[in-house]
Amino acid sequence: MEIRRAKKQDIPELIRLLRQVGQVHHDIRPELFRNGAQKYTPKQLEGILEDPELPIFAALEGSHMLGYCFCQLKSFCGGAFTMRRELYIDDLCVDETCRGQHVGSKLYDHVLAFARQEGCSYVTLNVWQGNAPAMAFYQNQGMAVRSITMEARLD
Repeated sequence: MEIRRAKKQDIPELIRLLRQVGQVHHDIRPELFRNGAQKYTPKQLEGILEDPELPIFAALEGSHMLGYCFCQLKSFCGGAFTMRRELYIDDLCVDETCRGQHVGSKLYDHVLAFARQEGCSYVTLNVWQGNAPAMAFYQNQGMAVRSITMEARLD
């Protein structure tokens, strides 16, 4: 397995996996996520791939994408926050046919190494309530809860 920065030719595989993530989110929260949708269009992905502050890492076997990790480099300086740089994991997906084969762990380790290289103090992400497999995965990687987003349904 090779892990590298995603390229434009990877867009069809990124879309395929984005649809899997979209389905997971729809299954958990159908009132928030549309069935059969994905987070980004091919055009949006082209723009993301050109932005050095928005790296996407792809885990591949040949041309088959086993997983990806969308990241955002963020800098904090001023106000109530201490000066620091963080890497935010916007989305980490392992192809549903490859789960349990340590693809996610290898992607996550790759992202940690990248974050250290970029001078980041933290790696952060969000997990939707109800996505117990993702929560267990991140806890097994050593992550801990930093904050909790709460909601009140008004319908």
